Amino acid sequence: MRIVAILLAAGSATRFGSDKLLHALPHEVPIAVQSARHLKAVFAKDLYAVVRPDTPKLAELLRAEGCEIAVCKNAAEGMGVSLARAVQAAGPAGAYVVALADMPFIRPSSIEAVRDALLRGAALAAPYFRARRGHPVGIAGRFHDQLTRLQGDEGARRLLAENERALVKIPVGDPGVVRDIDRPEDLAPPIRV
Repeated sequence: MRIVAILLAAGSATRFGSDKLLHALPHEVPIAVQSARHLKAVFAKDLYAVVRPDTPKLAELLRAEGCEIAVCKNAAEGMGVSLARAVQAAGPAGAYVVALADMPFIRPSSIEAVRDALLRGAALAAPYFRARRGHPVGIAGRFHDQLTRLQGDEGARRLLAENERALVKIPVGDPGVVRDIDRPEDLAPPIRV
């Protein structure tokens, strides 16, 4: 089964104060590049990244990581539009694994768990850390048409809510699945308890 990995990298990052996806992590790798590398560790091919038209440097960096680039001209309308554009670029597939470029701490093992659930026939799959749904989200190809029609800023949230019974919840010991970067302070190491 062809499973396409999608990296959503077309957000505006207004709360961060600068282009967060190009912001370097402590080891000098930009946030979006680290997110792409974790996806690439699981998906050697069929890796798509969706970007805004005004981010050529980001597109170049993600292309260098092996991503096919889909440009979303109306990305300002929200994540749903960006996801629809990426799915249109990828075309029909057996399933999609949708990740966010501002989540660079997801372990490849969590991505693999979502992919494996799809391979076993899950219609929808997501990792859960301490009972909290995280990313990436796996979506079966039967939802292709719905994905290509998404609008607004809620991404696939409504699709997941409407099909909650079909969602395979994967418990993981990976706090990275719920750790996104919205503000510079989000880059501080998490407090251990």
